[in-house]
Amino acid sequence: MTTLFLVRHGRSTANTAGILAGRSDGVELDETGREQAVAAGVRLAEVPLVSAIASPILRCRQTTEVMLGDRAIPTEVDDRLTECDYGDWTGQSLKELAGEDLWKTVQQQPSAAVFPGGEAMTALSARAVAAVRDWDRTLRARHGDHAAWVAVSHGDVIKAILADALGMHLDAFQRIMVDPASVSVIRYTDARPYVVTMNSLSGDLAKLVPPAEAGDDAAVGGGAGVAGGPETGARAAEGTDEPRVG
Repeated sequence: MTTLFLVRHGRSTANTAGILAGRSDGVELDETGREQAVAAGVRLAEVPLVSAIASPILRCRQTTEVMLGDRAIPTEVDDRLTECDYGDWTGQSLKELAGEDLWKTVQQQPSAAVFPGGEAMTALSARAVAAVRDWDRTLRARHGDHAAWVAVSHGDVIKAILADALGMHLDAFQRIMVDPASVSVIRYTDARPYVVTMNSLSGDLAKLVPPAEAGDDAAVGGGAGVAGGPETGARAAEGTDEPRVG
């Protein structure tokens, strides 16, 4: 089994301005966003990461660089983890966009949403899920079954990946919260993905990497927890935060 740490970029200048940045050039982390990236790096410091994969968008590349600091971790960019192409919505005020008819579709039936001049949300989901599944197989082949790796991407992209891991239809993905610089963890096994934690904002993350002797089966009855000793199955380990689902 491999463990994926999904990190959303830190707060950006567009986030604070209430603008839908999308793929706009020049949108950077603000001061708080940089502090958040540093904090995420501290949380991941004891995680034995074998690789980092990032969206090509500047705010994600900045988050990755700040978060990893001087750690010698191979880092690559994957276009499939890029932000949604919001088309004509790019750069517009979120308050103004909330009055558009399409806004309701995005909220209630995202599988039917196609942004004018841009991308369908189903296409976003397909490319994002394919990216993490492909990287999971690649890194597992390179580093073994217990490799841990990090991917840095965007809110809607991460929500789509989590929805897939949870077995949820895309139309339910707006129930998932993904805050700036939050960490969500998925453990991929031959049997199924396990969502370990979502939207985690504080605490050490090293304990979420399973021991080498962990298996692919879920612990019947829920198991003993992280501190409960060895058990059969790849249980969904408790994080330092409760999963936050909207």
